[in-house]
Amino acid sequence: MSDVDMFKYGQLVAQVEALDKKVDKLERNIEQLLELANRGKGGMWFGMVFLSTVSSVIGYITSVFVKH
Repeated sequence: MSDVDMFKYGQLVAQVEALDKKVDKLERNIEQLLELANRGKGGMWFGMVFLSTVSSVIGYITSVFVKH
């Protein structure tokens, strides 16, 4: 009635379990990459704000000295 080879079925089950573990590992790696990308964005914005502030202060100081 059933023509299923239990050995081949066992191999398929093992392959599915191995693939499931690989997918879980890939998901974890993708989450880590997203965390790194988000940290990079925050650092970029901090750098832009910092440099903008520094350049504004330098511009103000130079304008004060040029006027006097």
